[in-house]
Amino acid sequence: MLGLVGSPNVNGNTAKLVNAILEGASEKGAETKVYNLEALDIKGCDACQRCLESGKCVIDDDMRALYREIRSSDAVILGSPVYMWQMTAQTKLFVDRLTAFLRPDFSSRLDHKKMILVFSQGSPDRDAFKPYFDYTAGLLYYLGFDVLETIIAAGTDNVKVSSRPKLLEKARDLGRLISVSHLPGPEFFKAESGENFSI
Repeated sequence: MLGLVGSPNVNGNTAKLVNAILEGASEKGAETKVYNLEALDIKGCDACQRCLESGKCVIDDDMRALYREIRSSDAVILGSPVYMWQMTAQTKLFVDRLTAFLRPDFSSRLDHKKMILVFSQGSPDRDAFKPYFDYTAGLLYYLGFDVLETIIAAGTDNVKVSSRPKLLEKARDLGRLISVSHLPGPEFFKAESGENFSI
């Protein structure tokens, strides 16, 4: 299971939630690895479209390692704080470069890779950015990921994730669930979790 943290704060709220999910998965025997996107050399997509034919991006940077990690993982946990109503610039650079997983007909080379999205936000209204979160899940579905759940930590300017044990435990529970090899698609979480992971 691959964790990707798109926050410049390497030990912040987003990182704590991503790591909690990985901890839960590890308890069930999953191998886990985490990267902070801020620490990597990831250049912007230059829209050359050569990846559509070859499936390989020609830019020589740290995305090459992430492409390998994504292909070999069973699930990806992608986390970002909300900056200016969107994911961070570090996360957007990464998402733009996922174009390399598309074929010339814009179908995905990925076979419905499992994904969990994690967002932390200063606004205490957990639905404040819901249209953007839904849009992001749709974009990632287009790229070949099945977003099984989105965790939203609201009001983190005043109440940090580290002081919210219920939210951290729900994140660990989600890691335990997604690590199960026979886990099907999004319907599983609707039927089995019975809870909103936004707190």
